[in-house]
Amino acid sequence: MKLKLKLTKEKCIPLSLTALIIIADQLVKAFIARNWPINTMIKDVFNNDLLQIYHVRNKVIAFSLGAGIPEAMRPALFIILPLLVLGFLFWYYLRSDDFSRLQRWAVAGIIGGGLGNIIDRIFRPDGVVDFISVKFFGLFGFERWPTFNIADSCVVVGCILLLVTIFISPGKNKGASGNEQET
Repeated sequence: MKLKLKLTKEKCIPLSLTALIIIADQLVKAFIARNWPINTMIKDVFNNDLLQIYHVRNKVIAFSLGAGIPEAMRPALFIILPLLVLGFLFWYYLRSDDFSRLQRWAVAGIIGGGLGNIIDRIFRPDGVVDFISVKFFGLFGFERWPTFNIADSCVVVGCILLLVTIFISPGKNKGASGNEQET
């Protein structure tokens, strides 16, 4: 595996998804934050409690992980560490030819979603804006799934796509002659 920087059209085009996710995520969050007070239900979309738009803020990470971490440590764990991980992922994305087309789009979605939430952590002192609330019918102990946002969705969908494609085609890394490359 060579990690030489090669900017190709195939690598650059999926990054448009990264930008689109960040823009859409921040515009919707700004609209929600500007127009409705925190802890306000905005709309019961289907009038049956299945999907609600509900403005909440999250100062920790998914599923309230990190709630017990001291406030002084949170910037390092919730901003700096994710930026380092996303930076490495972006660096590897640009330098590696190991990703399939679908995997490149998945990674672009992960990076866009991750950056969308980091922007909130840096610039929104009340926490990340979450607003999608889905009824979960008691599965896994949740009557409602924890409220989330566009960025969260993109990270989850991107990770699932990336993992599924890795497990479906683990022997993808073949050289030009068709023989497996040595590592």
